Amino acid sequence: MQLSNKKMFFLLLGFLAAALISGCGGFPTNWKKKHQALNVENENLKGLLQRSKSEKGQLSQRISQGQQTIEQLQKQIAEQNKTPAEASGFGTGYDVSFDQAAGTITVTLPNSILFASGKCSLKKTTITELDHIYSVLKAKYSGKTVDIVGHTDSDPIRKSDWKDNWELSAQRALTVVRYLLKRGFPDEQIRAVGRGASQPIASNTTSSGKERNRRVEIVVNMR
Repeated sequence: MQLSNKKMFFLLLGFLAAALISGCGGFPTNWKKKHQALNVENENLKGLLQRSKSEKGQLSQRISQGQQTIEQLQKQIAEQNKTPAEASGFGTGYDVSFDQAAGTITVTLPNSILFASGKCSLKKTTITELDHIYSVLKAKYSGKTVDIVGHTDSDPIRKSDWKDNWELSAQRALTVVRYLLKRGFPDEQIRAVGRGASQPIASNTTSSGKERNRRVEIVVNMR
């Protein structure tokens, strides 16, 4: 009976040893699987991080492009809201008009600013006006041909030495041309034109209309 118990004991011990050996053999296999799984997860995380960086870069680029677009639109809106005088560069204190069909920009100066009644010599206070116009022509319209056009009202010449309004308007245009030439404007790019009373912009039946018609125009030919 004791022998049977010993046999049973050793038999159980053998089974236990076999079980332990079998269990120990499984640990490396599980560790390798876990290691491989961790490697896969690590690679996935690297991919997600790289994708995140790429998407962040693309987002930053889109934000930058969007900001540039906004700034361009703001500039366009500002340009559209400018008056003709502001857009031309001459400033808000000037009467400026655009003629797209003719391709011209015209700055109109009343004769009362430039000349005394019946005279063709420039007033001293006019020099500042013409200097400003010269600086804008030089800075923004270099190479463009400029016409200086003199105009009068329809009243006939009575108390001056001019033969008629044609001569007076031509002489006033020449006076402005000569001043701009003296400042350095190229003589091959400027012309003097006298129109007399032939191109009124207001009625000559009123004093205010006549005053508007007495003028000198600086016409920039853009073509």
